[in-house]
Amino acid sequence: MPLTVVRREHVHLYAQEPRSTAAKSAVDALLRLQHAEERQIEHARIESGLSKNEFLTVRYMLQAHRDGRAMGPKDLAVMLTVSNASVTKIVDSLVAKGDLVRTAHPSDRRAQVLEPTEQAAAKIDASYGPFHEIVVEVLDRLPAADNDVVARALGEIVEALGRAVPEPADEYTVEHTTA
Repeated sequence: MPLTVVRREHVHLYAQEPRSTAAKSAVDALLRLQHAEERQIEHARIESGLSKNEFLTVRYMLQAHRDGRAMGPKDLAVMLTVSNASVTKIVDSLVAKGDLVRTAHPSDRRAQVLEPTEQAAAKIDASYGPFHEIVVEVLDRLPAADNDVVARALGEIVEALGRAVPEPADEYTVEHTTA
């Protein structure tokens, strides 16, 4: 019974039904996609052999590395919204597994820089690979006009959701002030 609820939770999102049958079909498809993506991410996490926070840590560190940004334990505590003690446990575990390495910060001898290993990158890429390949394969089969409609509709949804719940400012956000 509990798994039945979890498996069907995504079909009961809206309090008010969409006005048209076509819109309901589109919303239902979007909700099924979201649910399928959540299942794929959890499958990838299980395949990686990592806990949820370890998996997020490796993903965040890998993205930071690919962006050319040095990240340390303090950054990780902010990203995961956990205590410094929890970050220490997570990092110790990932170092022991060979997924992260600690190096000295180049300009602050008291700080550490965390770097994902090639093993970690291969683990994450392999666990996400099938999901991305399937999405690309399906969209590559669509005519360009259909892809334009999909991209436009999803873009509008993302923009509207962003206006409803804006993302928090980060180190790259420039505040505009009027003088």
